[in-house]
Amino acid sequence: MKRIGVLTSGGDAPGMNPAIRAVVRTALCLGMEVFGIRGGYRGLAENNLFQMNSRSVSGIIDMGGTILKTIRFPEFKEKKTREKAYKNLRGNRIEGLAVIGGDGSAQAASLLSSEFNFPVVLIPASIDNDLYGTDSTIGFDTAVNTAVDAIDRIRDTATSHERTFIVEVMGREHGNLALEVGLACGAEIILIPEMTIDWDKIVEELENQKIQGKSSSLIVLAEGAGKAREVAERLQEKLPKREIRVSVLGYIQRGGKPTSATRNLATKFGVEAVKMLNEGHHGSMVGLKGMEIVRVPLSEVISQSKSLSLENLDIVRLMDI
Repeated sequence: MKRIGVLTSGGDAPGMNPAIRAVVRTALCLGMEVFGIRGGYRGLAENNLFQMNSRSVSGIIDMGGTILKTIRFPEFKEKKTREKAYKNLRGNRIEGLAVIGGDGSAQAASLLSSEFNFPVVLIPASIDNDLYGTDSTIGFDTAVNTAVDAIDRIRDTATSHERTFIVEVMGREHGNLALEVGLACGAEIILIPEMTIDWDKIVEELENQKIQGKSSSLIVLAEGAGKAREVAERLQEKLPKREIRVSVLGYIQRGGKPTSATRNLATKFGVEAVKMLNEGHHGSMVGLKGMEIVRVPLSEVISQSKSLSLENLDIVRLMDI
């Protein structure tokens, strides 16, 4: 393989830039030419490509976001759009593609690979850590640390004013981020999309905490489980004497410098993705199982759901005394 492309797609995640850097420099070391594709799959459909060299990725290992930019592009679901993208790849003599992104990117990568028998490798990047086949995705560790840092500050205020704080973190469909963040910051209650909210149980837990002598409480809420203000209003009705406040962390969880763990994972994934393309092992995703880098067929990634470990909830209950 002599020429490959690289793009970032879907929601941005810290660590995308270190992954781009690893792809470019590994490919160059293997004697390949590398073309960056601006704006994800839309850039591919619009033929927005440029050649990259080692200096193209200098100084980006500590940068959040993505130098290639990323745009959500639902039009890629249309066969004619994918055909246009494929023709652009062939027209530029690109023989393989590294896609850096999450679940939507995986779906698109699988279609591009299966429909046109085109070599594609997915590098999983998502702050939600919701892709099947890998223990961790690029950006997850950074997002957890960003949220924990913010919640530590909120905890100071909650303790000082003897308040209950509901902190909403990202996670429309999955509660991985909320579970990890809630455990790390000592939350008393974690609410996730995978479980129906039991209002009576929450009220009982908050009342028990008061009996135990706790003057403040922290609830970490994944956005898919409910909106923080609505949850606060519901609890305020049931606990009229309690001061309940809300904080929505929002997009700060996507930004910032990637942690060392994120940078290292992104670099290892990027190197492996290029090796896979060079070896003819494509139609797959790079993943992490324990301490081992693995290769997972895209057909498995898009057809199966990542199981959620609820052990953190049990640990939170143990700590809530």
